[in-house]
Amino acid sequence: MIKALKRDFRAIFERDPASRSRLEVFLTYPGFHAIFLHRIAHALYRSGLKLPARLVSAISRFLTGIEIHPGARIGPGFFIDHGMGVVIGETTEIGEDVTLFQGVSLGGNGKDRGQKRHPTLGNHVLVGAGAKILGNIRIGEGVRVGSNAVVLQSVPAHCTVVGIPGRVVRTKERGYPEAYLDHQDMPDPFLERIESLEKIISDLREELDSARNSRIKP
Repeated sequence: MIKALKRDFRAIFERDPASRSRLEVFLTYPGFHAIFLHRIAHALYRSGLKLPARLVSAISRFLTGIEIHPGARIGPGFFIDHGMGVVIGETTEIGEDVTLFQGVSLGGNGKDRGQKRHPTLGNHVLVGAGAKILGNIRIGEGVRVGSNAVVLQSVPAHCTVVGIPGRVVRTKERGYPEAYLDHQDMPDPFLERIESLEKIISDLREELDSARNSRIKP
């Protein structure tokens, strides 16, 4: 647990340009407070002390605004940026060096039954603000999820997902995503489809006008 916490602490300086000093991060970063308390709660949970684990989790939620079920399994190097409103369900599994922004939900879809109801995130996944990943699905390593996306199906590794429901708009064969999402450069599949239809309509209109003019000419 100590080794994982050290990696969690280092991850803040690697991915947050606003981090200035160790003391500032230790005292004022709710994302670090949440993962610190979660690792304690998870150890209690695995030891069979379910009620004390839930109490630690409840205290963490009250102090940070971040709700992590003590049963969730989270790898080292985990970073929650800002964090208010983040929700992580009981059977969620998170790999190494994962980044979540505020308002992210890793939850169930209300249909799954059995032990595994929540998503599994691979290593180096980045999830933008407000995104929802729901159900027993797998998000491959290196995936980037755009802000406010709603992901309901598994996503292969090294892809970028945007929209409601989430759709893959980019694929990257190797390497990991940057620590930030350049949303101004994100493709918009709906806009691209509309522009494509407008182009088809414009071409058809030109063909019709050309055919009409050819019939009118003496």
